[in-house]
Amino acid sequence: MILGLTGGIATGKSTVSDIFRNEGIPVIDADIAAREAVEPGEKAYQDIINHFGLSILNEDGTINREKLGRIVFNNEKERKVLNGIVHPAVRQKMKKEAECCKENGHSLVVMDIPLLIESDLFHMVDDVLVVYVPENIQLERLMERNSYSKEEALKRINAQLPIEKKRSYASYVIDNSGSREETRQQVKRLLKKFRNN
Repeated sequence: MILGLTGGIATGKSTVSDIFRNEGIPVIDADIAAREAVEPGEKAYQDIINHFGLSILNEDGTINREKLGRIVFNNEKERKVLNGIVHPAVRQKMKKEAECCKENGHSLVVMDIPLLIESDLFHMVDDVLVVYVPENIQLERLMERNSYSKEEALKRINAQLPIEKKRSYASYVIDNSGSREETRQQVKRLLKKFRNN
């Protein structure tokens, strides 16, 4: 079974990922897969250079994310081109990794996909797990974690699908508004449920 793990900024998705890993469950991280997909030697890397040119490279031949970011940030058309190259490569990488996990005898694999709901990637997972905290706690934690003003933090939270809406897509919810130990117990209960099925 592939469980899609998602949440909002500062809801504690990384915490829950770590708990799964500590329980011996393989976690496939979309952010890591996205970095690996554009490394030299990968097809997506070549496709990006073919389209955007050599000026986006660092001296060591890796892609300069900031330069590329500046190109696509204000240009919807170029951003679509980049996403059209990177997203399929990332999905393919994650699927391949999940297959390997299954071949190695894992019956449960967690795919950590921050934009699972926004990008409509439900076809990649069997069930959706949302890491949830009420918005006031999300705001508090984000301000504390990143030293943001209330305004900056709200801007980032509002740029995402509201956590209450994400929650409505969930097959399972982990409420991370308590202590780390309480969150760990919820994950353990969930794993017990999966193992008993």
